[in-house]
Amino acid sequence: MTGGRMTGHDRSDARRAFLDQAGWGDATATPVAGDASTRLYERLMRDGQTAILMDAPPGPDGPPIEGGKSYSAIVHLAEDMRPFAAIARHLTAHGFSAPELYALDLDQGFILLEDLGDGVFAQRIAAGDSEETLYGAAVDVLAALHALPVPGPLSCGDAGASHTVPRFDDLAMLTEARLLPAWYARLATGRDLDADAQAAFDAAWHAVFPALSDMPPALVLRDYHSPNLLAIEGRSGLARIGLIDFQDALIAPGAYDVVSLLQDARRTIAPALEACLLARYEAARTAQHTGFDAEAFRAAYAIMGAQRNTKIIGIFARLLLRDGKPPYLAHIPRLADYLARDLAHPALAPVARWYDAHMPLDIIRTEINPDSVTR
Repeated sequence: MTGGRMTGHDRSDARRAFLDQAGWGDATATPVAGDASTRLYERLMRDGQTAILMDAPPGPDGPPIEGGKSYSAIVHLAEDMRPFAAIARHLTAHGFSAPELYALDLDQGFILLEDLGDGVFAQRIAAGDSEETLYGAAVDVLAALHALPVPGPLSCGDAGASHTVPRFDDLAMLTEARLLPAWYARLATGRDLDADAQAAFDAAWHAVFPALSDMPPALVLRDYHSPNLLAIEGRSGLARIGLIDFQDALIAPGAYDVVSLLQDARRTIAPALEACLLARYEAARTAQHTGFDAEAFRAAYAIMGAQRNTKIIGIFARLLLRDGKPPYLAHIPRLADYLARDLAHPALAPVARWYDAHMPLDIIRTEINPDSVTR
């Protein structure tokens, strides 16, 4: 240990001890592609069996940015794997295909997981599977998930620990959206927005958030999009879709997950397919609950879509400017197209006016050459 934190050598020793105790110490390991986070994944093989090791040491909370709280605390990002374990147990208890948890060391951030395979949506579609069929099945999962009651405290399965899923409050939504003026404005124009533009941005979002109260809350998995969805061979119905990367789940309007799926940041979803699958979700929810308000849902879908796409544009700019990761810039024009669809809804009029005045979508649609950016 150095300065109270685990060194690379210490981490390797802890990993080995965890796997030995779990009975997988003699397994061979192959890295598995992860995401933009610091989590690491390995596929373990032993005696013809496989499992996934998630290596996610508890992270520092970061410096305070508002009210003495860090960004991750304000927007409710998981700082350890207890939320993942709790949500996984909840999902599998209701028949969804989250990974089974084989072994846990949540203090150090190791989980040995069921291997759900390599059937990531983009790969399956490239191999010839029907895009509409896969996405339709994923929509059906959401309709079933959102029909469940909002969960109370959930067991993590480790020494009696529990997790209460946080609510996606206005401050969390606004703090995420602020990533665009904080990072993308600097990337696109070379300077920060002035104080008046920042204040107008906040006011525009505060004007639209109240409409979300018209939708009942649900458990949303938050990153419900193609990199985190798998088609599982040999399973049918709702269990056919494998779910991963849900440790940041929230209580929010179900529209958030629907827009995460149908306005996929990494894959272009055609407007016609988006409309077809929206109708499929609405039909399923109406069949479950005759009081389902399709008009309120469409407003929530547009608001959540605009908020999410605004946030992701900011995140992708930050990945270049702060972290030196340029590949994500290629997705920003797609996000601008999705954002245009969202801002066309009357519920987003205040936010649409802000974009017209301070950050026209034509600017965001313009591809940026990362080599021309000064970091």
